Amino acid sequence: MGGLCRPLQASMVWLAVLLLLLGETVNTAQEFDPYRVLGLTKSASQAEVKKVYKRLVREWHPDKNNDPGAEDMFIKITKSYEILGNVERRANYDRYGQMEENKQGQHQQGFNRHFHNSFYFDESFFNFPRSGRDFSDSKYLLDHAGFNSKVLPDSFKRPYLIKITSEWCFACVHIEPVWREAVQELEPLGVGIGIVDIGYERRLANQLGVHRTPSILGVVNGRVTVFHYSVVREHLRQFVEDLLPQRLVEKVTDKNYVSFLGSWHVENNPSVLLFDQVPAVPLLYKLTAFAFKDYVRFGYVDQGLTETSRLLHQFNINSYAPTMLLFKENTEQPADIIQAKGMKRQIMEEFVSNNKYLCVPRLVNQHLFDELCPIKQFHRRRKYCVLLITGEEPGFVPGNQAFLTFASSNTKDVLRFTYVYQRQQQPLCQALLHNQAPLFAQVVILERRSPGGKAVYRSVIGGWNGSDDDKTRLHEQLELLQRDPSYLSYDATLPELNNELSPVSLWINAAYDYFLQIYDDLLFSNWREMMPILSLIFSALFILFGTVIIQAFSDSGEEKPPQKPKPKNPPKTEDSPGRANTSSRPPKKDFVEVTELTNITYISNLVKLRPGHINVVLVLTDASKNALLRKYAKEVFSFSGTQTLHFSFLNADKHSQWMPSLLESCPTAARGDEYSSPFSGRPRDFTGHVLALNGHKKYFCLFRPVFTGDTDTGGESSSSSSSSFDEGSRRKGGGRLDRLGLWMERLMEGTLPRHSVPGWPGLDTTSPSSSPAPQN
Repeated sequence: MGGLCRPLQASMVWLAVLLLLLGETVNTAQEFDPYRVLGLTKSASQAEVKKVYKRLVREWHPDKNNDPGAEDMFIKITKSYEILGNVERRANYDRYGQMEENKQGQHQQGFNRHFHNSFYFDESFFNFPRSGRDFSDSKYLLDHAGFNSKVLPDSFKRPYLIKITSEWCFACVHIEPVWREAVQELEPLGVGIGIVDIGYERRLANQLGVHRTPSILGVVNGRVTVFHYSVVREHLRQFVEDLLPQRLVEKVTDKNYVSFLGSWHVENNPSVLLFDQVPAVPLLYKLTAFAFKDYVRFGYVDQGLTETSRLLHQFNINSYAPTMLLFKENTEQPADIIQAKGMKRQIMEEFVSNNKYLCVPRLVNQHLFDELCPIKQFHRRRKYCVLLITGEEPGFVPGNQAFLTFASSNTKDVLRFTYVYQRQQQPLCQALLHNQAPLFAQVVILERRSPGGKAVYRSVIGGWNGSDDDKTRLHEQLELLQRDPSYLSYDATLPELNNELSPVSLWINAAYDYFLQIYDDLLFSNWREMMPILSLIFSALFILFGTVIIQAFSDSGEEKPPQKPKPKNPPKTEDSPGRANTSSRPPKKDFVEVTELTNITYISNLVKLRPGHINVVLVLTDASKNALLRKYAKEVFSFSGTQTLHFSFLNADKHSQWMPSLLESCPTAARGDEYSSPFSGRPRDFTGHVLALNGHKKYFCLFRPVFTGDTDTGGESSSSSSSSFDEGSRRKGGGRLDRLGLWMERLMEGTLPRHSVPGWPGLDTTSPSSSPAPQN
């Protein structure tokens, strides 16, 4: 007995030690308090929890905090926020105490600390099943990075059905059987499946805009749509079908099948016809059409309709099994055909994938060029592109048809026959033809060598018109190329192809899908979700109608006669034409701001004029002031917007000696001017003269007044022009500036003669000077 007691006593000791360690571990787990870790009380709001969590995470992040215990503290902070940051988890913790997953983690952590991995325990002893999640769901779990890198790009080829759940979502348990049935039905058809745990993927949940569990989302073309109906398998199936674009598959009958199959020339894509006896297009066929929507056009023929009998008879369709026919350039005979009772997704996708391109497709964008004529990577994977450069005119049609016939009889893996329209792809054609514009089609054999556009090529001698000699010559060169790849002896850098696809149709389809989404949101969203859309709509309507109303009032105001009649004879002073405009309204037509040259403005407007600036000065008298200023403003109005031009006038009655002094200092300008000579016997009348003065370079251009009908052009008239004036016309003055506009054009062109002066004469004063006055 004593020998038996000793092993029993030893076993009891070990069991006691084990229970003691388990007790310490449990006590340690029970000591973990998320409120104490975050420094909060149970009355703290969710906003306070989030604020404190962000502050502590920044403070205790191991990459920023060198404290040895920073990593452990960071883990505790994260665990605490996982409990308190979620309203349901926090309520369960406040009600029942420590969470099971945290107990599990503390148990394992305690064992690791005390035993240092000396003993092995089955993890299933500590793991408890999470409510609402099945083990098979783990392969569908999505995180933020995986959703953006995989699901979003893949949603342009197939729709995704995503379930939003959480660990403590008891309502998720009720929809689980329906969800499993829907997944088992839709996933084999090609629908992507995803599950998001909102407790662990808050960032992804915020991106998706969903904060309730359970929720179901659909993702197509990068667009997220919320499922709003009761969770029934039929509703989920219909929801996936509604996610797809509306014009994926066209209904084809005896009336429209010719135009449908004949559209390959415009669409540049093959066409597929599915024959089946069900009236509605099968979801499997729609999903296949969505996956290959950029490559193939899809049509559906209902065999039960009388409008399809001729079509069934023409292609000898078996009515007992679904049949798929694929057509390329030849619309009378299908290029490929499959027929099976149980049409599977893999069979359909493989069938379409092997026939994505026409026999001779047209290069309409760079993406298609990269797929049809890939860049050479290895010697055994050479791909040669036989390119026909042709036109859209009817004269090129026979040659294009002959090229198609030649390509159909020379189907080799290393050769790809394509064509381009020279007018649509001019940069590519100029690089291969050296800027030549041939009158007939050309065939070029090329091989792409680098992503930067480097390629080697060779043109087929003699061009291409589709004759038997052209076919023989092209066949010989292709055979020679197979034996000697160095036959392509020319190199070029190919530009990127122009995108010939119409962006208008793409925009219309995108807008149509977007308005469908808005309609769905308006029907089923709550007011919080509707506010951004409603705000955008009402803002646009307010701006639109506000602009229309303001425009209507402004137009009606302009059409109405003035309320108060203007006085017939408004008071005006003698200098009213030169008065500045003080009104805030925009200036009227022919308004030019003109400043009078006086002793005050002379220095700034002439002597110290900035470099590159010119002052255009009109010489007038008191008698001709009003008429000349009006005519002057009309002639120079079109040049008043130039920043380097300034406009002034000089009163000869006040400064009678300035003009003669200027002309006497410049003999070239005074030559032939009888008014400038004191011995001419005629009065010195400079009324109507205009001078363009460059104060910095000290030169001027001179305009002598003329009447309309004078033979002189450009303003540089002879002395006979001045002698034609009588005394009345001198005093009236308006007709002297008839050709000032032409003279101003020559001034702006720089073609007028320039008269240099040694210095500007002083401005004498024979009468009190007036203040500056702009002309209106």
